Amino acid sequence: MAADEPLVLGIETSCDETGVGIVRGTTLLADAVASSVDTHARFGGVVPEIASRAHLEAMVPTIERALKEAGVSARDLDGIAVTSGPGLAGALLVGVSAAKAYAYALNKPLYGVNHLASHICVDQLEHGPLPEPTMALLVSGGHSSLLLAPDITSDVRPLGATIDDAAGEAFDKIARVLNLGFPGGPVIDRLAKEGDPKSIAFPRGLTGPRDAPYDFSFSGLKTSVARWIEAKRAAGEEVPVRDVAASFQEAVVDVLTRKAVRACKDEGVDHLMIGGGVAANSRLRALAQERCERAGIRLRVPRPGLCTDNGAMVAALGAEMVARNRRPSDLELSADSSLPVTEPHVPGKHQHTHDHDHVHEISKDNLYS
Repeated sequence: MAADEPLVLGIETSCDETGVGIVRGTTLLADAVASSVDTHARFGGVVPEIASRAHLEAMVPTIERALKEAGVSARDLDGIAVTSGPGLAGALLVGVSAAKAYAYALNKPLYGVNHLASHICVDQLEHGPLPEPTMALLVSGGHSSLLLAPDITSDVRPLGATIDDAAGEAFDKIARVLNLGFPGGPVIDRLAKEGDPKSIAFPRGLTGPRDAPYDFSFSGLKTSVARWIEAKRAAGEEVPVRDVAASFQEAVVDVLTRKAVRACKDEGVDHLMIGGGVAANSRLRALAQERCERAGIRLRVPRPGLCTDNGAMVAALGAEMVARNRRPSDLELSADSSLPVTEPHVPGKHQHTHDHDHVHEISKDNLYS
């Protein structure tokens, strides 16, 4: 870690976790997270209004915790990065507003970055600089995407995406049918280890010869599993929860890894990065490793804590923006719930000098020493 590498704070509020990370170059200094998942659990899913309120309450304490953990002052920062999209509009707005306030008050450049590109860039914190191009499989509650990134700061190309339910969403819905609670991913992963993945032949969506080679569909799988469970219950039979979990999970990860490896071969890329919340799934990691080794592909997967939404990933992409002299965002930056992955960040229309009037200069002195 060199002292001249950019020191960047990242804010992530796209869903139900308030994440604040601080990195210097590709070195992680702090990763503070305040989650509201327990509050949402009793509703069986994320409630946008509750998420936004939780972000408001957690923002300042989480930023202060990250600065303390990193052992730096806010005035030492070289930039502030924030997820500006995609995600829940109200939740994003809290993070963007906070980032703009800190950037303005501290006279620091602001970088509005893409949530999906951040999930790719976070791998730099664990495995070093990303290869160029990078092939990435991103799987979460809201996204299932295959992306090719020749330059993570300016050139991210979508090869395939989900046409209906994302992988993580399917996990949550099947967990609900099985009365396993929310979120569904961790509990299904745990139960699947005690089940037989070959016991039930659930369908593999979009794997036919005429189907889009890199797109994903899990809606049909979700319906098939739900109907299988309903039929068992209607017949008065006990549902083999562990076998259902294992067979369902295998159907999901089979498709994800099969298509990802195919994309690597077709594009001539000798490595695969997997990110997003579902990348914490143990079976996905194991099957991806097995298939990548067989195909001569190097697998890069961050540790589970960096796969779920966090501020470290936003800071990582922000630091890369600073290092590559990408244009900062304007202070008029807005939240964009449907920001396309082809826009890794939202550049301003012109370079700012970040000079403010004397009244605000006085108020800034009261913020941080």
